[in-house]
Amino acid sequence: MSNISSAGSASTASFKAALVFNAIVFGVELGVFTLIRPYFKSVYEPRTYVPPPAKRVKPLSNNMFLWPWAIYKADYRAIIKANGMDAYFFVRFLRMMVVVFLPIWLISWAVLLPVNRVGTDVSNVDSLNTFTFGNVPPDQKGRYAAHLILAWVFTAWILYNIRVEMNHFITMRQIHLVEPSHSKSLQANTILVTGVPVKYLTHEALYHLFKDLPGGVKKIWINRNLKELPEVYDRRMTACAKLESAETALLRTAAKLRAELIKKGKGAEQQELVVSSSDDVASADVVPTDQRPTHRLGFLGLWGKKVDSIEWAREEIRVCNELLDEGRRTIKQEDSVNDIEHGHLTKGKEAILKKMRIAGGSEQQSKYPPLNSAFITFYRQISTHLAAQALLHHKPYCMSGKYFELKPDDVIWSNLGMNPYEQKVRMALSYAATGALIIFWTFPVALIGAISSISSVCSEVRWLNWICSLPDAVKGIISGVLPPVLLAVLLMLLPIVLRLFAKFEGIPQKTGVELSLMSRFFIFQVIHSFLIVTLSSGVVSSLNGFLHNPTSIPSLLAKYLPQASTFFLTYIILQGLSGTAGGFLQIVTLVIYYVKLFIFGSTPRSVYDVKYGTSNVAWGTLFPMTTLLSVIAIGYSVISPIINGLAFLTFLLFYFLYKYLFIWVYQENTDTGGLFFPKAMQHLFVGLYIGQVCLAALFFLSRDSNNKAAAVPEGGLMIALIAITAFYQLIINNSFDPLEKALPLSLADKMYMPVIAAPASAGPSIITTDGDIPDKQSDDAHVVANTGGVDSQENETNAEEDTYGFAHPAVSRPQRTVWLPRDPLGLAEKEEQASKDAGIDVSVGPDAVMNEEGKVDITGPPPDVRALNDSWLEQDT
Repeated sequence: MSNISSAGSASTASFKAALVFNAIVFGVELGVFTLIRPYFKSVYEPRTYVPPPAKRVKPLSNNMFLWPWAIYKADYRAIIKANGMDAYFFVRFLRMMVVVFLPIWLISWAVLLPVNRVGTDVSNVDSLNTFTFGNVPPDQKGRYAAHLILAWVFTAWILYNIRVEMNHFITMRQIHLVEPSHSKSLQANTILVTGVPVKYLTHEALYHLFKDLPGGVKKIWINRNLKELPEVYDRRMTACAKLESAETALLRTAAKLRAELIKKGKGAEQQELVVSSSDDVASADVVPTDQRPTHRLGFLGLWGKKVDSIEWAREEIRVCNELLDEGRRTIKQEDSVNDIEHGHLTKGKEAILKKMRIAGGSEQQSKYPPLNSAFITFYRQISTHLAAQALLHHKPYCMSGKYFELKPDDVIWSNLGMNPYEQKVRMALSYAATGALIIFWTFPVALIGAISSISSVCSEVRWLNWICSLPDAVKGIISGVLPPVLLAVLLMLLPIVLRLFAKFEGIPQKTGVELSLMSRFFIFQVIHSFLIVTLSSGVVSSLNGFLHNPTSIPSLLAKYLPQASTFFLTYIILQGLSGTAGGFLQIVTLVIYYVKLFIFGSTPRSVYDVKYGTSNVAWGTLFPMTTLLSVIAIGYSVISPIINGLAFLTFLLFYFLYKYLFIWVYQENTDTGGLFFPKAMQHLFVGLYIGQVCLAALFFLSRDSNNKAAAVPEGGLMIALIAITAFYQLIINNSFDPLEKALPLSLADKMYMPVIAAPASAGPSIITTDGDIPDKQSDDAHVVANTGGVDSQENETNAEEDTYGFAHPAVSRPQRTVWLPRDPLGLAEKEEQASKDAGIDVSVGPDAVMNEEGKVDITGPPPDVRALNDSWLEQDT
């Protein structure tokens, strides 16, 4: 018995060590945040100056110490306008968990803590474990009624909140989708169809397939196998970045050489050269050849031919421009022939066809053949949702992949050409690999669970006996602080692999990959971060009893499995205290910001990205890491009720943290309209099932002094509760699943309603191709906006989307303007002209300047951003 007692005695030591350690970290980090917050707005309040003026927020608080009150008073619904529906529903989920755990905490502490402890023999039981289900003597089975009743009450309360929140989700999502500024957007009116048969891979065929939907078809983009063009496009982007870097380095070297000459007091002629006559100075007059920027062409620049970076980049951009222009001309010609062969004959196209037939072009295979997918944009939003719900083809898997509410920058272009059967095989392989990884991951996670019960292990494993002689505080740190940290590090590596699996599956949307990752990562965490840790910790705790009396396994499991909650108590403390404080302080972000600014902020674009770039989150990992805490807390809410108070505190702190982050810090670029939220609701059911199964098992395993089952009726009633919960989930899913994504016809009158003028001809006037940039004036001739007095700021659309639509960047985007700073010597203008003579788009200032020491600063956006959107970002003075 002494060994069991010593094993259990680590529980309180671990809990105290974790509580004290994390409380200290919490206090220190929040204290530092309070002191430095006003001086680093670029890290702690970037949304007060980075977004366009209409979307900026007021400063958090003018008083250094009143920021908690400002966060408390802030309306979390403001997150919708600031960061979209995904961010709003994440904070709403945290708010829901606060509401759920407040009464559970109060009731469980008032009822279950005394039921578990009062009047029991606690002489050989660790003080923390006296509050768990395992401390109730089976001979006093009447006490089990409290656990049973509260299990039913808590389940009913959680199920009620799930239904309330799902009702809210559906309402808010539908309001968001039909809101005028969204309803008229390209995102809301476009559908991606994959698995398109060859017969339908023409603009005419797709047009006639969808033309009868309300409003008709506005544009069609048929995706092509662009072969080398995406790689050429990437080469050009790399060369543009290299040219910006090299030119800025050249200007910096010139500025420093000038400063050195002046400082050393060189001859008057040299000073005159570099100071007074800068209008006639070329870079070669100031910077010696051996000091010009160079790089090697081999791997990572470590070996290979050494070249002048500026000359190389100019030539690389020129070559890439020519290759892309040639590819785009070829695509336009192939589109013209395609239209001619399908009856869209014009005089201009007749001439093209004649020339190509003379050259034999009509007989040869397409250089850039169409893939089996296309984007179709409709005039009316309701048509998008009808098309998404319609059966498009009469053969299996043909045109069965339908995706809507997607943005051009959300598309994974490399996944648009998969055969439907290939995608099914990839999906099977992807989930098989995920399953194999789950099995492989068992071993390191089980080891972490064993460390959480190191006091038991050291008493049974001879070569670890020395750990038993360590002070309780040290053992508490080893078992209470180290395992959660190790688990957190291990879980940081996992999403990288799972995200690759999801992309391999063939999902064509980045947000779709995140939704898939959310499910995979959650499964992983439940199995490894909860179930395996629980079982390994519980088994290790009762290891001595197993060895001495194998027949006592059921009773020992019933006694020691509840004690495994110690690990999760410390884990929730780590997340709630250290995690929250770390989220406010963002020390890594702060350090990285200034490292980037002063070390890597060498070009105007890099300075702009650092100063005006905002942080965002990876929903595929953030949501399941949060729902895991819900599963843990719900699973142990009756078995170890102490966890309920900690869960309430953790979710309350998380609520304030993410309300702050999504209003004042983060800027999300993509949004699913809240589709992560219903997945989170399903995760709560997992927590309910785990808690109910564990409690039912503990009832059935409970034995009295005669080694007879002591709580069979209670176990039977828990089985009934599991069945009721499953039936309720079935009803919830059956009720809300059809409404989660698509809009119903009953909301058609709430959507944006364009007035469509009859086109001159049915097909060509509303169809465009990959390489053709949409003619906005032509579009406006057919669509007359009916905005109903909506605020013009709410009708802002993404300028890049309006300009290029769903055309692949390689066949639509122009060369990114090379952005150079205006320098004291005026050399930038000479370099600009030299690049323009080589056919390269370059711009100097005025929003980027270099001072006499060579330091670059900016006051506005890159010229290509300014050209697309006049409401550029400006720093708030």
